[in-house]
Amino acid sequence: MTEIQFVRPAPLDVSLLDAAERRRAAALRRPADQELYAAAHTALRLRLGAYLCVDPAAVELVRLPCPLCGEPHGRPAVAGGAGPHFSLSHTQGLALLAFADRPVGADVERLPSASTMADVAASLHHREQSELAELPSDERPLAFARCWTRKEACLKGTGEGLAGSGMASLLVGTGPTPLDVRGWTVRDVTAPEGYAAAVATAKPPAS
Repeated sequence: MTEIQFVRPAPLDVSLLDAAERRRAAALRRPADQELYAAAHTALRLRLGAYLCVDPAAVELVRLPCPLCGEPHGRPAVAGGAGPHFSLSHTQGLALLAFADRPVGADVERLPSASTMADVAASLHHREQSELAELPSDERPLAFARCWTRKEACLKGTGEGLAGSGMASLLVGTGPTPLDVRGWTVRDVTAPEGYAAAVATAKPPAS
């Protein structure tokens, strides 16, 4: 079971958010970012509340231990281990939620500019850098975004995030179909025009 949901900004409403979420929303400078953050976290709480049959405002969210250092900034989860695994990603104007019965990671990104690709392409696996370099310039933004969202989805699923070496060591490919990743099922998600998205779900343990 993997469920995905896209969320757009909505008129600011923080009534279901907890104190920490309200502080984070208020700290964002752009009203549009505040609206998207609040809408995404409200949608997350509504879905988790439905899964758990509780008031969405009463859902307690925590961070699991980081697999790299053990500190509590790994994957987000429902306190006590209740409910489904989930992941939330937001970029300019769009958020993506994913829910699953196993660890899951999701990422959504706007297609990058040429300058953004030039700045961060060196952080990718060397094979992916070569693939991008061989493409016509008009095909690179989508290929780059496919690659980046696949990687981030995997790294969010493990809880490692961007803190480790996963961007350079993990090979997911830039082509239309993700490469196989050990332990994970990675798939691209059809996103609105101008965006790319991916979800990675942990494979069940071998029997």
